[in-house]
Amino acid sequence: MRAVVTTGDGGVRIDSVPEPTLQDPQDAIVQVEHTGICGTDLHVVQGHLPGVQAGTVLGHEFVGTVLAVGGAVTSVKVGDRVVGTDFTACGHCWHCRRQEHWQCPQRAFLGTGTSFGPALVGAQAEQVRVPFADTVLAMLPRDLDPATAVLLCDNFPTGFAAAQKSRIGPGDVVAVVGGGMVGQLAAVAAQLHGASVVVVSDPVEARQAAATSTGNLATAPDRLVPTLHDLTAGRGADVVIEAVGSAKGLDAALVACRPGGTVVSVSAHVQESWNFPLADAFAREITLQMVIGDPLRDRDRMIALAVSGLLAPARDLMNTTDLRNAVDAYSDVAHSRALKIVLTV
Repeated sequence: MRAVVTTGDGGVRIDSVPEPTLQDPQDAIVQVEHTGICGTDLHVVQGHLPGVQAGTVLGHEFVGTVLAVGGAVTSVKVGDRVVGTDFTACGHCWHCRRQEHWQCPQRAFLGTGTSFGPALVGAQAEQVRVPFADTVLAMLPRDLDPATAVLLCDNFPTGFAAAQKSRIGPGDVVAVVGGGMVGQLAAVAAQLHGASVVVVSDPVEARQAAATSTGNLATAPDRLVPTLHDLTAGRGADVVIEAVGSAKGLDAALVACRPGGTVVSVSAHVQESWNFPLADAFAREITLQMVIGDPLRDRDRMIALAVSGLLAPARDLMNTTDLRNAVDAYSDVAHSRALKIVLTV
């Protein structure tokens, strides 16, 4: 079958790989129809994550039709249209029962080699094997656009978790550092949680325009603090969501945050360490939290929001193209010529 794989030198190619087979009674095989290109995929391609070899099948966002199920699977059947998640979890362990699925000892992250657990072949392919199918797969609502549903696998859960964990409340002023798709959806989630105004900071003008199209303010990075000061009589943002995944992004978030405020970092960090301004953060009583999206925990609510049409503006930020155009699609995302691309298979 066709799949998008890493070349090992910073690129991708379309290759022929073996079709997946059921390996456990809890497995399902899904015929992939839509699969997204995510910022984490770029980290994999660019060699930022350990445990990834050349030829790794990429992708962790997918919507499709169930082709086969193991004998223990009860929640889906052959022929069902389903939406997946970016990582798998058993659904029964201590962490899973506490809704901490990312900490599941049996977690595996699709398409990232052994960077986050056992290797699991990615979903940018014609078919994908899904362990713990009863936990991982959810029925795709009939009236939900499948390309929009791709956002429920990773990008929207990440932005939603940022808004939820930071405890944004009605009237809060929120800043988002980084206008990639996670940042855009974090801004949307902040609105849904009651923020009075959301300011998205990004150096790319197209990303600024995307933020304003979904009802937010937008600014270049060097204008973020002055903009917030104008909005808050000099205090700064109540909550700052860092959606870049870098020390520079965290530095900018801390500067933008008001005394007593909260910084939440939600992008995948590949740097081993960061020079944290401890004395300043202590004096200003800054809360710093690292958050990883959990679609298994939040999916029911997110599906309801998507079906209601509240993600429709975000759908307009996405492009769609055929899997055979994946090489160009990766280049477009990497060079900020496109915000989000969904591949049709």
